[in-house]
Amino acid sequence: MNKNERLISFDLKAEMGFLKKPDINDGIYITYNMLHKPALLGILGAIAGLKGYEQNGQLPDYYTRLKNLKLGIQPLNSEKGSYMKDIVSYNNGTGFASNEAGGNLIITEQLLIKPSYRCFMLLDIGNPDEFLIYERILSYQAEFLPYLGKNDFSAWWTDAKEYDSVKEFDFKQNYTISSVFAKTDSVSQFIVKSMSMYAVEKEPIFIYFEKLPIGFDEDLYQYVYEDFVYTNALFSKDMDMSENGCFYQIDESNIIQLF
Repeated sequence: MNKNERLISFDLKAEMGFLKKPDINDGIYITYNMLHKPALLGILGAIAGLKGYEQNGQLPDYYTRLKNLKLGIQPLNSEKGSYMKDIVSYNNGTGFASNEAGGNLIITEQLLIKPSYRCFMLLDIGNPDEFLIYERILSYQAEFLPYLGKNDFSAWWTDAKEYDSVKEFDFKQNYTISSVFAKTDSVSQFIVKSMSMYAVEKEPIFIYFEKLPIGFDEDLYQYVYEDFVYTNALFSKDMDMSENGCFYQIDESNIIQLF
């Protein structure tokens, strides 16, 4: 990292969340399970006080100014990467929601229950926008109230911290990854299994997969996706992902990917 770069994190929490999948609306709106980069950029934009969506066919100000940020996401208090979900239905009777008689639209949504995520970001404090985010995250201040997916679900953060001893991970030893990470090939073949028949695992190995947005196609105004993994597995150093870049060791036992 150069002298202006700072790696910080904060723990983002909400009582409920709704990270809508745009490609599913057949009677029910479905949520992503994992916080994704475009949603986190929106939260950082709210904290910094940057403008959001103002008109169709135009990306929001916060996205154009923050899209190159390197971010990492680690689920907290989850069940092997997954959060409890519930289904709710409600009426939108504003008169503008539906062409049906009475102007009433019944909406059914899948919601996340008590989602929480550790959010990592590599900030250049020489950039005014990023310096503002740096200051506000560490001082627990926000220009606009952040929310998780929709403004019904206000969010807050705790445990903001800056990391002093950060180095790029070199994949010269076996490792686990604390954050979600983008996969390009099968990962299961690289899991290190104990050679001893008497070995007892601390906890069963799990692998969680989800296809998540990482940004926008700026011509089509649609999400661009990558396949992500979250796991507690120990991987062999033979799974060298250095070509993917941006893997950092933040202390003796935690390695994260920023994307």
